[in-house]
Amino acid sequence: MSPPRIDTPPSGGSALARLLRHARRHRPRIALASVCSILNKVFDLAPPLLIGAAIDVVVQGPDSWIAGFGIHNINDQILALSLVTALIWVLESIFEYAQKVTWRNLAQTIQNEMRVESYAHVQGLELAFFEDSSTGGLMSVLNDDVNQLERFLDGGANTLIQVSTTVVVIGGIFFYLAPSVAWMAMLPMPVILWGSVVYQRKLQPRYADVRERVGDLNSELSGNLSGIATIKSYTAEAREVARIAASSTRYKESNRRAIALSSAFSPLIRMVILAGFIATMIAGGQEVVAGTLAVGSYSVMIFLTQRLLWPLTQLGETFDLYQRAMASVDRLLALLATSSGIRDGNRTLDSVRGEVRLEGVDFRYKDREPLFQGLDLTIPAGQTVAFVGSTGAGKSTLIKLLLRFYDPDRGRILLDGHDVRELTLLDLRRAIGLVSQDVFLFHGTVRENIAYGRDDATEDEIVEAALVAEADLFIRELPKGYDTIVGERGQKLSGGQRQRISIARALLKDPPVLILDEATSSVDNETEAAIQRSLERISNGRTVIVIAHRLSTVRNADRIFLLDRGRVTESGDHEQLVDRGGLYAGLWRVQTGEPAGQPGETYAG
Repeated sequence: MSPPRIDTPPSGGSALARLLRHARRHRPRIALASVCSILNKVFDLAPPLLIGAAIDVVVQGPDSWIAGFGIHNINDQILALSLVTALIWVLESIFEYAQKVTWRNLAQTIQNEMRVESYAHVQGLELAFFEDSSTGGLMSVLNDDVNQLERFLDGGANTLIQVSTTVVVIGGIFFYLAPSVAWMAMLPMPVILWGSVVYQRKLQPRYADVRERVGDLNSELSGNLSGIATIKSYTAEAREVARIAASSTRYKESNRRAIALSSAFSPLIRMVILAGFIATMIAGGQEVVAGTLAVGSYSVMIFLTQRLLWPLTQLGETFDLYQRAMASVDRLLALLATSSGIRDGNRTLDSVRGEVRLEGVDFRYKDREPLFQGLDLTIPAGQTVAFVGSTGAGKSTLIKLLLRFYDPDRGRILLDGHDVRELTLLDLRRAIGLVSQDVFLFHGTVRENIAYGRDDATEDEIVEAALVAEADLFIRELPKGYDTIVGERGQKLSGGQRQRISIARALLKDPPVLILDEATSSVDNETEAAIQRSLERISNGRTVIVIAHRLSTVRNADRIFLLDRGRVTESGDHEQLVDRGGLYAGLWRVQTGEPAGQPGETYAG
């Protein structure tokens, strides 16, 4: 299955810059989280200074640095240091808690909003998008990519801020204490920053490939799980396992290439850090021996050099998280940039009679021959009409055009004299009920599935819809009646039971226009008879459009249209068409067991 057809990401800076613009309403919370991270790191860096001050007290006594604050007694100096230490540790703990809670809640909020916003956007895309996309690929973007963003916001952002804070604070302390030695400790910084930029550029395409591979894998897994019955019926389990294994191996190899590069970052940085640490130790020690640097200051520098340089080794892991997240952000923002070919109208309808008219409609699917060319037909309000014809004649496409799953290339489709492109999609689709050949039931109870189109439906209304659809009897025989779980896609029910629940669902919606698209194609004769009885009851007062290959289903229609290669070749009621002796009459003879008519007559499948 092909991956989602998603537009190119919008231009305008890096993925991080575009993410920040997208999440601009959260800037105050981002600023608060950043301040908490900075203060947490500032207080975290204070203990080495206190250790240096304590050594200074022991060595210098009354002449120590603390004595400058008017505390000359050594015991008082130590007590003062203890109190300050306790205060700093408390503040560090408070801000550590604050930054973790703020960043994590912010990560949860942004990932929730991105997932919901992306899903809402996908819901508004035209049907062609989904026909060109795979469910697994979309799931990869809506779930996996959002989770990658959450992981970075949860810890990576805080790490980057705290490492930057460490460099600034410790660099300032070093240049204050011993400018002649400070440059040695800071010497590795340009190399580390340059290396980080180079690694980011090299990692970006590798992690973009990783996200593509996981999308492909999810697509194949989703397809296989949906088609498990077919796989088992063809005893293709081993072949499908091998196919998934091959896709998983491609994902593993893509990750391996990214890991090989990202894992080399920290060891290389460590070597650069080692040079700076040794240089600080030797040069600082020589200044202490020469008497130009206090022992306490030297101790502070040794401790802080470690605190400055070793955390930089975390950049490898952080940049790994960052590049994974930015690859995911690119895919998410690209999905949000994908525009729908169906534009919503602005005209509302107070009431609908149900007259449908097609005027000069041209339509073709992408990369295919034209299906309709100048199609004209009228469906009067309140009548039951049927469309029959061979597979590919355009019967189901008419329904998709009426529901605006697609728009015609030329011409107009009118509902009660209004061009459907001018109507709001909400009003248009509220006016139309669809019972499809491929019935989709949601994982939930029978009651929930019948009431899907009307959340405010009462119990009596749900039961009444089931009665009209001749579904109430079998529903009450289910283990828990209307509270029975139907399973994913309604797999716990038979095809006929699913069809009747689908009809009940459409009836509860009470639409002025009801469409039955091959509603009896996969049911037995008894179920077809039940559906026929339902149709007779529900057709009063509404426009009913029936698409069927069983002509017995449509013989009572007010008007029947025979479609052939996108054109209406015959129309009339059943008796008129049979008497005419054309293609419809031939189809009727084939289905009723009478001798076939003219050669070349096709089955109305």
